[in-house]
Amino acid sequence: MIDQIQPSQLSDWMQSKAAQGTTVVLDVREPYEVQTACVTADGFELLTLPMGSIVEKLSQLDKDRPIACLCHHGSRSMQVAAYLSSQGFAHLANIAGGIHAWSSQVDPSVPTY
Repeated sequence: MIDQIQPSQLSDWMQSKAAQGTTVVLDVREPYEVQTACVTADGFELLTLPMGSIVEKLSQLDKDRPIACLCHHGSRSMQVAAYLSSQGFAHLANIAGGIHAWSSQVDPSVPTY
């Protein structure tokens, strides 16, 4: 199952998954997007893997850890979360609204684009 969470709900989601280990926020945007706007890891591990590299870098991800996927608005991250689910990943969330919503809900210093 893939949970749909708003950026403002990430902390609560991480607490609900704490028994499975530290949450990974998987930013699937392209490198130029990450340079434009990036979240600051706060209680989670931040991993940036562009969407197109997920298949080849799947072994870098732990199937048992909670993973919250992030992109610009939430579409690409949902596709990645669905792929991870099909590969047996158990604790998944899509951060709805992506980095754009993160800027308005969590950290206004994160630029929008």
